[in-house]
Amino acid sequence: MKFTVDADACIGCGVCEASCPDVFHMTDDNIAEAISGDVDAGLESDALDAESSCPGSAISHE
Repeated sequence: MKFTVDADACIGCGVCEASCPDVFHMTDDNIAEAISGDVDAGLESDALDAESSCPGSAISHE
């Protein structure tokens, strides 16, 4: 599973990084980024929780 963040929709709240720091981090511009490539199966549940908790609905997965 691969996660992406829509930088235009990201409000910079940091909820994703707080709930799944192994997948999401905040840039110097206070915009979330997801790791490139597939997320380890052991982290998928936390990453999905971060996606559903995003107040800007900026996170998606495939």
